[in-house]
Amino acid sequence: MAVHVAKVFRQTVITGLAATLLALLPWVLGYWESWEAKTWDMRVSRLAAPGPATEDIVLVLLDQQSLDWGQEQSGLSWPWPREIYTAIIEFCRRAEAASLTFDVLFLEPSAYGVADDALLADSLRSFDATALALFLSRTATGGVPFWPEDIPKPGWEIIGLESWPGNVATRISPPRPELAAAAGVLGNVQLQPDPDGVFRRMRPLDVFDGHAVPSLGMAAFLATAKTPHHPDHPPKTAKLDRHGLTLGDRHISLDHSGSAILRFRGPSGTHTAYSAAAVIQSEIRLREGAAAVIDPDELRGKHVFFGFSAPGLFDLRPTPISGVYPGVEIQATFLDNLLSDDFMRDLPRPATAALVLSLGLLTGLILALWRAPLIGALAGVALLGLPVALALLGYQLGWWVPVVAPEMSVAGAVVLGLLYNYTTEGRQRRFIKNAFQQYLSPQVIEQLIADPDKLKLGGERKVLSIFFSDLQGFTSISEKLDPEALTSLLNDYLTAMTEIIQDEGGTVDKYEGDAIIAFWNAPLNVQDHALRAVRAALRCQARLAELRPVLNRRTGHDLFMRIGINTGPAVVGNMGSHSRFDYSMLGDAVNLAARLEGVNKQFGTFTMISEATRQAMQAQSGEVIPLRELGRVAVVGRREPVTVHEPLAPEDAAARANDLKRFAEGLAAYYQGNFQYAGELFNTLADKDSVAARYAHACLELTASPPDNWDGVWVMSSK
Repeated sequence: MAVHVAKVFRQTVITGLAATLLALLPWVLGYWESWEAKTWDMRVSRLAAPGPATEDIVLVLLDQQSLDWGQEQSGLSWPWPREIYTAIIEFCRRAEAASLTFDVLFLEPSAYGVADDALLADSLRSFDATALALFLSRTATGGVPFWPEDIPKPGWEIIGLESWPGNVATRISPPRPELAAAAGVLGNVQLQPDPDGVFRRMRPLDVFDGHAVPSLGMAAFLATAKTPHHPDHPPKTAKLDRHGLTLGDRHISLDHSGSAILRFRGPSGTHTAYSAAAVIQSEIRLREGAAAVIDPDELRGKHVFFGFSAPGLFDLRPTPISGVYPGVEIQATFLDNLLSDDFMRDLPRPATAALVLSLGLLTGLILALWRAPLIGALAGVALLGLPVALALLGYQLGWWVPVVAPEMSVAGAVVLGLLYNYTTEGRQRRFIKNAFQQYLSPQVIEQLIADPDKLKLGGERKVLSIFFSDLQGFTSISEKLDPEALTSLLNDYLTAMTEIIQDEGGTVDKYEGDAIIAFWNAPLNVQDHALRAVRAALRCQARLAELRPVLNRRTGHDLFMRIGINTGPAVVGNMGSHSRFDYSMLGDAVNLAARLEGVNKQFGTFTMISEATRQAMQAQSGEVIPLRELGRVAVVGRREPVTVHEPLAPEDAAARANDLKRFAEGLAAYYQGNFQYAGELFNTLADKDSVAARYAHACLELTASPPDNWDGVWVMSSK
């Protein structure tokens, strides 16, 4: 057992660690990143769902319909006059929206003159819960490399800003000074995609010229008005540390670049969206006292984002949800995550490495325990689903649990485990099967293959049901056959009997010429071993009866088989020398089974079992095999007499029911010493029952010369 455990441990460590190394090395070098990103997109597209704050965010989109409306109704070409945006601001103010965020870069003066910018600035001042966009870059061109004096600085404080993990921006492109001064908060709209160009993350802030500049989505939160829906102003102080950014009671986990993983809520349109044209028309109608297209109550207490979705305005980005996704909706998703406090988090690298190692070792262990190629392969296929299941569970719990590296670890361990089993166990498996398939049942062979240590010398004490059989008069028959015919006859006979024994779960100990020695309940435990042994005996007798005419034509004789069965304790195991041994048994119970096979000669029977086997059958199983008690015998080598029985086929027992009852009455009289009455009963059966004939003859002798101390026991003088 200790050797087996050591072998399993060695294989587990070798295959598990090798698979882990093969999976982790490319992961450390970044080779799995593109594949991992695709698996993440699959998770997001299938598991994305609205969050607690999704209904609190509304989009006003300048879509193609709005552009067409402006052109058809007012002859407006793009870009629109900034005065148009005042209608949207006034409608949101009228609706008492929580905030209004413009994902629009007002970098240049209005083409419609200074008055146009002034109108927009006045409108922004009338509703102070507004956020405007600026653009930070890390290039050497565009914008200015310092914070302009006429642009308001960020109005929040970041404790621990010196530990900012991301790169610092080098240039800024702010909105027009009059608009920047009128807005509540300025937010950065520069988005950084992942290496494959897909937007999965967003930085909550960027650092420029020593200032912490919030993202536009964060700016929308900071600009939130104090309303019945939002009774408190957002905190103006945040804390940055190695765990991420904490703002009040909300926490944002950040990666090494200072980005947060967005939890997308669904396809574009999951956040309620209105056409900009519909909002503008609603404000105009309300000013005129007419019914609005959109009820202002639909925006009450909502965070409103204005942005572009028209294809020609070039603000559509690829995301895990879709290849075409409005940039403003990415900003809205950030605010949604912030309000819901449920940003996704990267699984820490040490945890990922531990997961990859654990799955590699687990797979290696299973392949070491289940060495059969088919079972190992099926187990490996099942284990391939484990990283996926863990990743899906991790998503629900808010974690990006890697899939590719763990899958590679499992797949590598499966391949290495199967190769290891083939190279180290294949030869041994083939040897065991070739050496023992003629003697042991397939179940026993599989057990030996699973634990070859059982092929070492040693035994154990177990209760066995032991089977001895011999062909009647086969010695004289064999003398008349040439070697080839004799060998062919024995092979056919032994094959037929062995198939039945193994089918009943028995183990063939050995063949001695025409004799078969077998046993049940070792090396595999068999609960109903006594029943199986007796049932095998009846099946063997029935099969021999079927073969008898065929065998008669080959030998010129009818072949009959005598079987003796006993149940009792014996030592069973591998016995012999260190270089050659057999799986065999020894003990008094074995000797008795052999004696009972010979006792059949005295009674003229062909199958005989001991009282111990009868009792074991009754205790082990509900199945009933009819039995006839034959008598009490004292065999050579045993002091105590043994009660023996003859098992009968159910149909035979039913046909002979009356005769069997009369035989039992005669046997009872025989035990009592009433030899005359017993002889009379036996005589009525003697012409059709060899056992009754022998008893009738014995009763005649005992009547003539009654014994002094009668015990009803037949004494066997030979083996």
